[in-house]
Amino acid sequence: MGKRIIQQARGKGGPRYRANSFRHKGPAKVINKDVKATVIDLISCPGHYAPLAVLHYPSIQSYGLIIAPEGISVNEELTIGPQGEIKIGNTMPLNNIPEGTPIYNIESVPGDGGKFVRSSGVAAKIITKTDKAIIVQLPSKKKKTFHPNCRATIGTVAGSGRVEKPFFKAGRKFYAMKAKNKLWPKVSGGAMNAVDHPFGNKRSSRKAKAKPAPKNAPPGRKVGMLRPRHTGRNR
Repeated sequence: MGKRIIQQARGKGGPRYRANSFRHKGPAKVINKDVKATVIDLISCPGHYAPLAVLHYPSIQSYGLIIAPEGISVNEELTIGPQGEIKIGNTMPLNNIPEGTPIYNIESVPGDGGKFVRSSGVAAKIITKTDKAIIVQLPSKKKKTFHPNCRATIGTVAGSGRVEKPFFKAGRKFYAMKAKNKLWPKVSGGAMNAVDHPFGNKRSSRKAKAKPAPKNAPPGRKVGMLRPRHTGRNR
């Protein structure tokens, strides 16, 4: 008797994503005030791919976290607001940033602290500016329109090259995929046993077995090359 193939068995439930928020250092967003800040530390947080910078706001005697840019250092002075200069780590409205400047942590709505371009090693850039809209090219090469008062931080997110490090062994890959609730490993149908998949067998890899599925095949049998629609002229 055969078993349910993976495409059928995935619906039975399983481990859901759980954020270990008790290990997180805190929300990494820009304060909604025009202040000066000092970088007092650079830390790592399990909830973020990029390193975080701990900021001290002397004027309001408060502390906060932001996503650290590439090239920042401890004891560096940063400015949040339109009065700042074009310098790595400063945050200002998109309307005040020249075209072509690398930016990250872009706000979706003015004052929300930053929502876009926050992963390690990425940066966006302004390509067009008008009175009512700013068009930004995201790292995916897509273009998105923002309000001119939306703020962004100048620079590139630190931690580049993270995805280039190999996993070295299957165990690390397993736990990395489990944390994201991804299906892994992915096994080809031809490598399975005959009871596990319509293409499976133990007699080596038979290329000719991958034939179109029948039109009335049940769910689970409809795999591989699906039967094309009837097109063309009826004769």
